[in-house]
Amino acid sequence: MGTRLRIGCPVWACAAWRGRLYTRDAERKDYLPQYAEVFSTVEGNSSFYALPTEAAVLRWREETPADFRFCFKFPQDITHRRGLRGAGDLVHAFLKRMDPLGERLGPFLVQLPPRFGPAQLDTLRAFLRSLPAAFSYAVELRHPDFYDQGPHEAALNELLRDRGVDRGHIDTRCLRAATVLDETTRAALARKPALPLRTTTTGERPFLRFVAQNQATAASDWILPWAETIAGWLAAGLEPHVYTHTPDDREAPELARMLHAAVAARLSGLAPMAAFPGETEAVERRARTGPQLSLF
Repeated sequence: MGTRLRIGCPVWACAAWRGRLYTRDAERKDYLPQYAEVFSTVEGNSSFYALPTEAAVLRWREETPADFRFCFKFPQDITHRRGLRGAGDLVHAFLKRMDPLGERLGPFLVQLPPRFGPAQLDTLRAFLRSLPAAFSYAVELRHPDFYDQGPHEAALNELLRDRGVDRGHIDTRCLRAATVLDETTRAALARKPALPLRTTTTGERPFLRFVAQNQATAASDWILPWAETIAGWLAAGLEPHVYTHTPDDREAPELARMLHAAVAARLSGLAPMAAFPGETEAVERRARTGPQLSLF
């Protein structure tokens, strides 16, 4: 198998992961290096809101191995405020800022709002043509007409295949089955779209964002079908990029591990996921201290 499963989380700077994914006393500067010990990619959501500093980009390069991949979102000023029109200056600034990451750059995600529909398909075509061929891209569309199993969807898929651009998929079915509606779940339900399921591939790097509930184990029924699909993508020589979300992010790493294990059970030769540094530290701590003796 010449390709690999790239699986990760939407962020890496999550203090709630200390003692589990991260070591108990990990500081913010330790998060990305420890994250990259386990995962080979991350979905860079922060770039949707603001560009990172030049110093941060250079630091991220130093803190990750050469085979790690950052998959940043295009800024909302480009995708939502300008609707991909007249944004050449912003696109140039964004790609120039990220360019020092070099080979560590995975597909950039062009996430478009629900109002961006088939009437704007020519706008998307022109935008994709304007992008530098040196990078790779995925496009996530939320307008319901792009899921019509008819002419609009066919035209979209044809455009993406012609450009070698991957179609971004988002699966929120598990989230929408939640019965425990805490504050973070309610917020996620308000933000995340309810779209028909698709597994269409239009490029070489299928792009999936799997959104579950805060308790990772609640996703079991939805993970198994995706494991079959992802195993098929890998067997076909594709390189899936998969990101596991939970409303509060706390169990996103465990969700990624569950999905990775389900794929590995269906596909021989898939390298096992590395142990979480925080869990390894806990085992080593217990080994050093030995069993705790009772006072009675």
